[in-house]
Amino acid sequence: MHNSILQDTIESGEDEHDYYLADDDHDSDGSHFIYLVNTILSGTARLNILLPTATILAFSIFSPLLTNYGQCNAFDRWLMAFFLAFSAISCIFFSFTDSFRTATGRLYYGLATIHGIRTFNCGRVKPCLPGDYRLRWADLFHAGLSLVAFLTFVASHGDVLSCYNVQLPRKEKRNWISFLATR
Repeated sequence: MHNSILQDTIESGEDEHDYYLADDDHDSDGSHFIYLVNTILSGTARLNILLPTATILAFSIFSPLLTNYGQCNAFDRWLMAFFLAFSAISCIFFSFTDSFRTATGRLYYGLATIHGIRTFNCGRVKPCLPGDYRLRWADLFHAGLSLVAFLTFVASHGDVLSCYNVQLPRKEKRNWISFLATR
């Protein structure tokens, strides 16, 4: 079946910019549905990029171990404080990282600065459009929101709260979580 679709595409597409099959133009309701699904999925993908997912995952894995499941001594509290600070800094740092492709198509990663992107290989390679990779106010705003999302997750984690002897009533905790979820 794949070969027949490919053959139909080759036969129907004489122009090099014609990438549609012959029957695609007749289904206007289906194309609106597909456009809507693509819009939702691309928005979800952008949201995944903006959230501190990796930091929260690392925190979820290591916090029960570092807090001894909420039964901390003084050393565990210091260790957890160091881990929280390191996680918060990494949350901000990863908000400023970006990637670009050179004219040859090779992918490079770097850190956005005021003057442009600095690649992790000592800045020897520059993107084709360096102005697109400068640090902007929106990046600082994104880093702040990412930090707030991470700290909100930390503040609702039971092991951390019991490690530092913070007692929140269940009703208040549910109210805060529902308040933050609606914003």
